[in-house]
Amino acid sequence: MQVNTLILGAGAAGMMCARHAGGSTLVIDHAKAPGEKIRISGGGRCNFTNMYTEAKNYLSANPHFCKSALARYTQWDFIELVDRHGIAWHEKTLGQLFCDGSSKQIIAMLVQEMQQAGADLWLHSSLERVEQTADGFIVQLLREGKPQTVSCRNLVLATGGKSIPKMGATGIAYDLARQFGLDVTETRAALVPFTFPDGRFQPLAGTALPARLRNERATFDEALLFTHRGLSGPSVLQLSSYWREGEEITVNLIPDTPLFDLLRDQRQAEGRRDLTTELARHLPAKLVDFLKPQLDLKGRLADQSDAALQGLCDALQTWRLLPAGTEGYRTAEVTLGGISTDSLSSKTMEAKAAPGLYAIGEAVDVTGWLGGYNFQWAWASGHAAGTAIAATG
Repeated sequence: MQVNTLILGAGAAGMMCARHAGGSTLVIDHAKAPGEKIRISGGGRCNFTNMYTEAKNYLSANPHFCKSALARYTQWDFIELVDRHGIAWHEKTLGQLFCDGSSKQIIAMLVQEMQQAGADLWLHSSLERVEQTADGFIVQLLREGKPQTVSCRNLVLATGGKSIPKMGATGIAYDLARQFGLDVTETRAALVPFTFPDGRFQPLAGTALPARLRNERATFDEALLFTHRGLSGPSVLQLSSYWREGEEITVNLIPDTPLFDLLRDQRQAEGRRDLTTELARHLPAKLVDFLKPQLDLKGRLADQSDAALQGLCDALQTWRLLPAGTEGYRTAEVTLGGISTDSLSSKTMEAKAAPGLYAIGEAVDVTGWLGGYNFQWAWASGHAAGTAIAATG
């Protein structure tokens, strides 16, 4: 079988690329259905973009690389597409946009757009071998267990990264990139919970509160969630992309609470109240009990000097913790790093060393923050490659 364009991966980036690449396009995926990571995202409602998307929301060895694609296919372009398909949506915190209904609506929209563009979709299809020829590529596949050979002029790597291997993620895009002379940067699990030894936070499992987490490279103000294994929640997932093994993190448990003033006022009004009782008005009671021995929380408010109250507040604002690690690719939302942007054109996503080879989405060394940014990169990079392919005829 011969096609103009073969896209490896029927995820967000691959389907968007197929929508724009023109006729004679084939998309393959090993899964039984397209867009599986779209389906599970956002609690089943798909955080499909972010209203405040900018290049500063992405990590990459070259922070400028993503600007071209993001400028040519913006969040507003994707919102217009969603609106055109009659998919109702709403904004949550920090510009995050979700479907009112189901993430399956986004998948159905993309499949319909692919079909209208003339692209074919093969599922239950796995890659066996790729060879480059003078005219493009010859790809050996197993489709539903049967060998298939596909020749193509353009080959698009849209297989994602290593995150969530139980869904079939393997990092095969990196192997193919290296095969054709492209560099690959260090890859790591990102947007992933921290783990701590000895079930340290098990008594707090399920407890959540607003917090400010930081290290030497980044600071995030969002919810913190204690788990049986350690720490999770948006603030933790965000910071994990900037964290390295052996580094401490600092947790501010009262980022927007003038706790010293509140405690001092209550000392005047109700000095006989227990310190822990008063703290439980501002922090989860389970957390106060957990911190009680560590911070020597005892006595009445009247027993606390200004210095003691200030020391307590300082401790709550600068709680230093040393994670043992992260939960790894098993639960990571994305993979940090990937195919080096030095190997690609920022305008077309085509490989400089291998004409006709393109890399898009999570496979590339462009990693967004939590909150719809990675989907927007998938849409933008898929659009960049697809329109470039269409322009070549």
